[in-house]
Amino acid sequence: MTAESHQSTEHGAKNSVCLLTHEDGIATLTLNRPAQYNALSHEMLDSLQTALDSLNDECRLVVIAANGKAFCAGHDLKEMRANIDQAWQAELFAKCSHFMNTLLNIPQPVIAKVQGIATAAGCQLVANCDLAIAAKSARFAVSGINIGLFCSTPSVPLSRNIHRKRAFEMLMTGDFIDANTATEWGLINKAVDDKDLDKEISIWCDKIKAKSKVAVTTGKALFYKQLELPIEEAYEIAAESMACNMMAEDVSIGIDAFKEKREPLWKHR
Repeated sequence: MTAESHQSTEHGAKNSVCLLTHEDGIATLTLNRPAQYNALSHEMLDSLQTALDSLNDECRLVVIAANGKAFCAGHDLKEMRANIDQAWQAELFAKCSHFMNTLLNIPQPVIAKVQGIATAAGCQLVANCDLAIAAKSARFAVSGINIGLFCSTPSVPLSRNIHRKRAFEMLMTGDFIDANTATEWGLINKAVDDKDLDKEISIWCDKIKAKSKVAVTTGKALFYKQLELPIEEAYEIAAESMACNMMAEDVSIGIDAFKEKREPLWKHR
């Protein structure tokens, strides 16, 4: 990462289920229940949501990481089994869905940094992030079917990331796929040697941070808004978005820099 405005701050005690750090405009949310394979308990979801809600305009990017051998093993089955009440279950899944939607709705691009296993809601989290980089040893599955529980909520981002027959295969078999297969199918962007994961995340963060903040935030909002629309409506809102984007000072800066064959000095970074 670049040395500019190099600051690092950390929120939450070391034993918190979610750690939030800020450095060089990058917020890192680290799942911190390694003994439970970072399962998404009620407490974990509350902590993750609070962290996202605390982000401000100085944050350019969000990285979702995890401590321990697993990225995320999904929901906390022990907690779920101890609360066999439909209202409690509905609250849990609504809370998780709200968190997943927040990841899409915040202006900052979100990158999943994946090691170990990402199963069920953990695989959902990977699919729900804007970008995902994984260690080659990582494995992915939507395995609820193996315990009689179809992964309905994970199916939403999964089926929007990979071909429907591949998604249905994963959902119906519960089988694991490796990181190379996940890359080939479109679940993640890239698989790298385990030792290179930190370096690769830094490379991607630096690439995006080098772009105009206006272009990045405009682009993320438009991308998801047009995705599910009929093509004529998609073009309509895309054209409006581009016209508005053209009014930004950064575009004039970028065009002038392109004509003069130099790097742009963005006003909004």
